[in-house]
Amino acid sequence: MKKKEEKHRILILGASGFLGGSLYKELYPYFRTFGTYQTNNSAFEKNKHFFQYKLEEDDLFEIIKIVKPTIIISSLRGNFSAQVIVHKHITEYILENPCKLIYLSSANVFDAYSKFPSYENDKTLSNSIYGHFKIKIENMLLRLPKKKVAIIRMPMVFGSQSPRIQLIKQNLKEKKPIEVFPNLIMNVTSDSKVCQQIHYIINRNKSGVFHLGSTDLVHHDDFIKEIIALLEIPNAVFKNVYTTNDDRYLAVLPKDNLLPKHLQIQSHEIFEEMKL
Repeated sequence: MKKKEEKHRILILGASGFLGGSLYKELYPYFRTFGTYQTNNSAFEKNKHFFQYKLEEDDLFEIIKIVKPTIIISSLRGNFSAQVIVHKHITEYILENPCKLIYLSSANVFDAYSKFPSYENDKTLSNSIYGHFKIKIENMLLRLPKKKVAIIRMPMVFGSQSPRIQLIKQNLKEKKPIEVFPNLIMNVTSDSKVCQQIHYIINRNKSGVFHLGSTDLVHHDDFIKEIIALLEIPNAVFKNVYTTNDDRYLAVLPKDNLLPKHLQIQSHEIFEEMKL
């Protein structure tokens, strides 16, 4: 195992979740890495690098005082109002301390635009409660000094252990129809690629807005059907959901903050990962 680099102490908020957990596994061999978890879990309780943190009850500053992070990665989930308050406190801390925030955001900050994909410097606009909430936090963070924040916008994230794949498997097992959106054009990514990309952003001390989605676009129904073919489960039943008569885009494409070629991803690579 490589010697941990002392230049960073990383605190991952929401490290017991799918993406937070993947990030912890990616980063802890290289950096002093800590994480928070919400529900009682003996595996986390025994790990001295994990702190129990309940969004609406606990004071995050108590954990921050112990960890003294130079980087906070926020992959929190839970009550939107409570998250807004916590991120307000984090921005206050970052302004006064040598610390940077990496915030995991979503393609939903653009879900009001349906005619074309979105790029890093496009204006955000959302019709959904979730998108509105993400925009609210993004706008707060964009007021911080540029070097102090990286906003990571992601499309749908897949991976063998991802909640989306688990739900598909569960529905197939229970013989429930799988919802597909034939008119939705999107891009996609995997947890392993996002983790590599964020590791690179940390190593190179990058900041700004990043779109970490595949460089190609796919139709939602084609992509999901291909995944189910990979899972080799016969007789899957699909339910087509049409939210509009026309094709609708929900894609965050990279243009201004391009990562090196080996860190970019195309949708077919996700199928290859899932075969392993």
